[in-house]
Amino acid sequence: MRKSKPKKRILLPDPKFNDTLVTRFVNDLMVDGKKSTAYTVFYQAIDLVEKRVKETELSPLDVWKKALENITPAVEVKSRRVGGATFQVPMEVRAERKQSISIKNMILFARKRSGKSMADKLSAEIVAAFNEEGGAYKKKEDTHRMAEANRAFAHFRF
Repeated sequence: MRKSKPKKRILLPDPKFNDTLVTRFVNDLMVDGKKSTAYTVFYQAIDLVEKRVKETELSPLDVWKKALENITPAVEVKSRRVGGATFQVPMEVRAERKQSISIKNMILFARKRSGKSMADKLSAEIVAAFNEEGGAYKKKEDTHRMAEANRAFAHFRF
């Protein structure tokens, strides 16, 4: 839309944890409109996280939130053409985009993992991100490295 910004849809909190971030995550996890299946997968993954991370005093939901926080990028690079050359310009990431990038990366790398069920793969990715390892964390590190390497072009900001 050129003139007006679309209004933000209000998400209802999820039934178990009463958290809108969980709803956003489940909406991204959902395939073919099967939301109840996505909720089941997420809650099973959280239960598995609880079994895998016993030594911390955090609740499994807090472990998941910390894992999301660990894979959230602060800067990213965007392509910008200046005089026939394309530069990778490092940019700050908006808060909402940070959230969506981290959610999408976690789900993407959980799907790529080897394992039996999606709940199993997702819980493994959550634990890995919580411990600052795994595919999603590596992706964040690579993004930061790219931005750091192209810091010289920061003055080309939009």
